[in-house]
Amino acid sequence: MITLGVDDLERSLAFYRALGLASPGVIGTEFVGADASPGGAAAMFELEGGLTLAVYGRKDLEQDANARFGAPGSGDFSIGHLVGSKEEVDGLLAQAEAAWGIYSGYFRDPDGHLWEIIWNPRRA
Repeated sequence: MITLGVDDLERSLAFYRALGLASPGVIGTEFVGADASPGGAAAMFELEGGLTLAVYGRKDLEQDANARFGAPGSGDFSIGHLVGSKEEVDGLLAQAEAAWGIYSGYFRDPDGHLWEIIWNPRRA
């Protein structure tokens, strides 16, 4: 699951639906946040391979994770892939370099999260 903190659930729901992602809509609205607990409202999008994208109110996510985030719109993050050895790192980097014959472009969602749209001719 990938969870993005957003400023406006309905705006993000509409945005990701416009990109073609299906969602049942905002769920969990019966769980209202308070000073000591986050709210439960979120929207979920099922992606390929069993991956779920969730959008969750930025303030609720901060409270739930007991964390403070940078300024909205910074979009700074990294996704990692754990492997078993230095050699496996080198091998995967070589594969990525060899497969890089792609066409791509970037955009930001309404909350500043950076997305890349990729076409890889080898997957066709």
